[in-house]
Amino acid sequence: MDLGLTGRTFVVTGASNGVGLAIAAMLLADGANVGVCARDAGRLRAAVGGLPATAGARALCLGCDVLDGGAVARFVGDVAAEFGGIDGVVNNAGQSLMRPLFETTELEWTEQVQLKLFSVLNTVRAALPWLRRSPVASVVNVNAILARQPEARLAATGAARAALLNLSATMATELAPDGVRVNSVCLGLIDTGQWHRRYEAAGAGQPYEQWTAELARDRGIALGRIGSAEEVAFPIVGLLSPRSSYVTGASLDIGGGVSRYV
Repeated sequence: MDLGLTGRTFVVTGASNGVGLAIAAMLLADGANVGVCARDAGRLRAAVGGLPATAGARALCLGCDVLDGGAVARFVGDVAAEFGGIDGVVNNAGQSLMRPLFETTELEWTEQVQLKLFSVLNTVRAALPWLRRSPVASVVNVNAILARQPEARLAATGAARAALLNLSATMATELAPDGVRVNSVCLGLIDTGQWHRRYEAAGAGQPYEQWTAELARDRGIALGRIGSAEEVAFPIVGLLSPRSSYVTGASLDIGGGVSRYV
């Protein structure tokens, strides 16, 4: 199926590994140009530089801290200048803080809120002039099922993600008259570098596959396993496609059936 992405340009934040890298790979394979950023520019170039791309599709890799509004504006401007515009944004940068409610410091609360909200606000604000010119403009905010399904051990992250879900709905309403669609994708447990680091820190003494299977059972994932970055990338790229032109303000769960709400 032709998703209508050939020759389009998309910005993807946090693309040096995991979900962001998988999204960039899928966009390039579908003929789209991508502007990708991460704090570690060298690691980003090494990861994205080896991705196969459809003839004509190119990637621009730049180092950028998404919490630095000026740096984000320069990054987005460079992408637009390189490719002649921007048709979509995937806000993927972010990480979780594993900390119970009353063990979370005031600084950690502030950092979580800033990361979840301002990484999105900075990038969308910078891209908005080009998005308004695109006939197929779309924003996808990568969030977590945690936004609606709190966990005590992820108190600050859960609250910040709930705020991002609310912000995304507001953006969808505000930007609809400009022809810019905004949707959320809420992830469950996905096999990324973050889980590999937690596995190593746990010193589990068992194979990673067995450890993650037990994790999935503990978290009540109906499919009995954690997901892959590629399984997440496809629905995100689908939301970017003009074939999803009547979808905005939506929130899609990708968590193997982990949700405990209707």
